[in-house]
Amino acid sequence: MSEAGLVKTICGYCGTGCGLILEVENNRIKKIRGDKDAPVNKGQTCVKGAFAYEYVHAKNRLTTPLIRKAGQLVESTWDEAYQFIAGKLSEIKTTWGPEAISMFACARSTNESNYVTQKFMRTVIGSNNIDGCNRT
Repeated sequence: MSEAGLVKTICGYCGTGCGLILEVENNRIKKIRGDKDAPVNKGQTCVKGAFAYEYVHAKNRLTTPLIRKAGQLVESTWDEAYQFIAGKLSEIKTTWGPEAISMFACARSTNESNYVTQKFMRTVIGSNNIDGCNRT
């Protein structure tokens, strides 16, 4: 991000792909407005795209994975977290079958990410139990 100025980007809150212009000062987002040149939103934004940017600089934002061990959440590496998730999913699938697992896709993700999510559920897990809030 630049020290000061305007940065063109795409909103990350849903898969629509609205163009945004970030007003940046001292490497901090100060304001967001819609990009009038963007064909998707033509300068308009939803309330989340316009105002929900302070999380980027939140002090309590998670930056490393956490795994519960002995009742406590402890930091782990990404490799350890992925192995933990894979192990738990395998254990559930073996014990209870693939229909015991479901996944919720995110409207903030791209269409490509949601496609991979449903493909994972259907081919790796063997379940059609996938839903999301993408209908609105």
